[in-house]
Formats: sequence, C-alpha cells, structure tokens
Amino acid sequence: MRRKIVAGNWKMNKNVIDAQQLMVQLLSYKNNHATNCEVWIAPPSLYLMMAKDIFEKDEIGVFSQDMSEHESGAYTGEISADMLESIDATGSLIGHSERRQYHGETDSHCNRKVKLALDKGLIPVYCNGETLEQRKAGQHFEVVKNQTEVALFTLSAEEIKKVVIAYEPVWAIGTGETATPEQAQEIHAHIRSIIAAKYGQEVADEVSILYGGSVKPDNAKEIFSQPDIDGGLIGGAALKLEDFSKIIEGFN
Repeated sequence: MRRKIVAGNWKMNKNVIDAQQLMVQLLSYKNNHATNCEVWIAPPSLYLMMAKDIFEKDEIGVFSQDMSEHESGAYTGEISADMLESIDATGSLIGHSERRQYHGETDSHCNRKVKLALDKGLIPVYCNGETLEQRKAGQHFEVVKNQTEVALFTLSAEEIKKVVIAYEPVWAIGTGETATPEQAQEIHAHIRSIIAAKYGQEVADEVSILYGGSVKPDNAKEIFSQPDIDGGLIGGAALKLEDFSKIIEGFN
C-alpha cells in the first residue's frame, strides 16, 4: 500500500509565537482525531527544532523546505542533510517551483540533493511540474518526463521507492487558471508510467505522488479520490488549522 500523505509547506510565513501556536493546535488535532493519512509539515528552517520538540513522538513529520546539495563547507545560509539528520528531521522538500524560479535550481541540483537525502536516511519530497507557457504549448508530458528522469533515474529501485514526488502544476498556482481533478490525475498517472517504464510497475505502484496544486477543503476529497493521487502538498491552506484539518479529512 502506498502511503497517503497531507503535507503543509508553510513557506516564509509565521513569526515564532504564531508558528508555535499552530504546531500545538495541529498536535492537539492529530491526537484527538483518527486520520487516514500521514501528516507532515515543512516550516521555516528557524522553527525545525521547535517542531521536533513539540512533535517528539513523531506524530507529525517535520521537513525542511530545502537542503543543500553539499555535505558541508562554506555555503552561507544553507542547511545540510547532516544537520537535518542530527535533529531527527523526517526529510526535506527538494526542487520546489519557487526554488526553481527564484534560486535557479535545476533537476541536476535536485538529483544530487535527493541522493544525499537518501544517504542520510531522510525522505526527499521531489517537486516537479510545468509552467503555464509549457502547458499551453502542449509540452507538459515531456517536461515532467524529463524532470523525473534527470532528477531520479540515477537511483536504484529500492531508493526510488523511498522518494515522494509532489507534482506542482505551476500554471495553476496564482495564475487564475485551475487544474481539474482529472487533469491532475492524468499527470500523476503519466509520472507513474514513466517510473514503471524504468523500474517496473511493482516499484512504480509503491511511489507516493502528491498533488501540489490548489488543494482546498472543498475539493480535497475529490482530488484525493483519484487513483494515482496519494495526497497533497498544501501551501496557504496549511497556515490555518481549520482549513488544513478539513483537507486532512479529505481522506476520511
């Protein structure tokens, strides 16, 4: 059975007091409600150790929003896989569309990060997806195929089963465009078929693929019911417990 996951990417939001309050609220919710999925959060790096202290029994997975492709050294502002391992972080997001857009990250960078994360026992959440221009040009299948192959296909079959993929339709984020559940399912099935062509269907069926579009309380159930969608990587809706909890309940 593939793991079902709802992950919240907090991005650059919340001061320390508000972050702590939301973590405590989320823990209370998790302890008082039976959930049919794993719950993960990726808070700003400043709050990772606080998150680990609050979620000390690993009720909720704690992820960094990025990690360095280098093991250590003179890389000011970076966080290493060793640092994440040393605080028992669960893993890291890798290749988020905003890291690609604002920091020039490529799939080659992502490949090195994914391998390093796996070497340190961390779960890499590899993000991919096409832009609006690529979608309108009909290039979305090829773009996602190339991203997946460059970033992941140096891995062994056992390694790729440990990777979580998050498909982000960049064209549907903040553009006014909307991806339907059927469009999301189409790409998720495509990604799984790419993995199956390289590693076999049995391996592909073990890889969890999350949807990183605009998942909201009112569409979560329909999106999560698609056969190849194993959960969501949630942005803004993860910043309010009321919204995030209703998305989690999309698996109920």
